[in-house]
Amino acid sequence: MTNNFPHALRLVILPVACLFLMSCGLPSSGPSVKDIQDSSVENGGDLHIVDVTAKVMRASARQQSSGFNRAFRSAGTVSVDRIHPGDTLTITIWENVENGLFATLGSKVTTLPAMQVDQLGNIFIPYAGTVKASGRTPDDLRLKVTDLLDGQTPDPQVEVRREAGNGATVSILGGVGGQGVYPIDASSRRLTGMLASAGGITLDPSVVKITVRRGANVGDIWFQDLLDNPANDIPLRAGDKIILEKDERYFISMGTTGQRRISFETHNPTVLEALAAVGGLRATSSNAKGIFVFRDEPASIANRVLGRTDLVGPQQFAYLVDLTSQSSLLVSGKFPIRDEDTVYVTEAPYVKWRTLLFTVIGALNATTALDSALTGIADIGE
Repeated sequence: MTNNFPHALRLVILPVACLFLMSCGLPSSGPSVKDIQDSSVENGGDLHIVDVTAKVMRASARQQSSGFNRAFRSAGTVSVDRIHPGDTLTITIWENVENGLFATLGSKVTTLPAMQVDQLGNIFIPYAGTVKASGRTPDDLRLKVTDLLDGQTPDPQVEVRREAGNGATVSILGGVGGQGVYPIDASSRRLTGMLASAGGITLDPSVVKITVRRGANVGDIWFQDLLDNPANDIPLRAGDKIILEKDERYFISMGTTGQRRISFETHNPTVLEALAAVGGLRATSSNAKGIFVFRDEPASIANRVLGRTDLVGPQQFAYLVDLTSQSSLLVSGKFPIRDEDTVYVTEAPYVKWRTLLFTVIGALNATTALDSALTGIADIGE
C-alpha cells in the first residue's frame, strides 16, 4: 500500500502541473500571431491586419520628396561676374593729361584704394560720387564710371576688378570636409560644385540629408536624390545656407530578434533589409510566417489599402509578411520600412510546446526524485 502512494502522487502532480503551466502561460518573446489577430478590427479591436502583397505595397506607397521645389530649381544660374553687396573692388584710372584729377607726379595711372560694396550696393568714387555697383558686371561698372568722369578729365580709361569678397557667398555646415563660408565662383555656382569646394561629404552617402535655406524658403533632399536627378543640382544664391546631416530616421525591432532601436542604414530600407540589420531571423525561435510591420497610416492611405472611403483619422495597421511564400518574399524585398515603424517577429509555434515539454520533463524529474525520497522514507518506516 505504501509503495503505491508515490506513484499515485506522481499521477496527480503531472496533470496538475501541466494544467497550471498552460493556464498561467509560458515565457515568450511577445504576443503570438493568434494574440495579434485577436486584436484585429474583425475581432472587435482597433488593428487592421493586412497581408503584404504587391497590390497592398502600391496602395500604401507614400509620395516622397525626391527633389527641391520649383522655387529652387527655377532660380537660374548666378552670373559670377555680377557684383554683390560685400564684394571688394579695385578700380584703376588712366588719364590723358599730365595733371589729371587722380594722377600723381610723373604718373598718369592711379589705382584707388580697395573699396567694399556697401549693403545698399553702392561705392563712392571721388569726382564721380556714389555709384550703384551691385547687380552690374565689372565691365558695366567700368562704363558707368568712365561716363561719370568723362566730363571732368579728358578721355579717361577705367578698369574695374572684382576681388575676393564676402558678398556672393554661401555657408556650409555639417558633414563636409571643411565647414565655412565659401564664395560662389565659376566652379561652385551649383550645389555639387560647392560641396566639392568644401571638401566633399564625410558622412555615409547613403544616409546623408541635404538642407538648403534661402531666406524663408527651405528645401531638403537625400544625397541619393542629388545623384539620381541632375535637376536637384540647383544653382546657388548669395546667402544660401547648406546643411548636411545624418539621417535620423529609425525603426524598432521587437520579438525574437530582440528589442532594439535601429537607425536607417539605407535611403529607403525594405523589410528584408530591416531584418538583415538585426541579424536576420533566429533559426531556433523565429516564425517566418509571422513577421509584422506596425505603423499608423493616415486615413487617405488606410482607405486606399482597405478599399474603403469611410475611415477618418490615423489608423493602426499591422502588415503581415510570410517569408515562406515566394510571392510574399519577393514583395518584402520591395516593401518599404517607414520612420518609427515597429518590426515584430513572432515566436514559432513549436517553441512554446518545446518550452512546455522541457518544463514537464523538469516536473517529471522532480516527481521522480520525490518518489524516490518517499520510497526511501517508507523503507525506513518498515
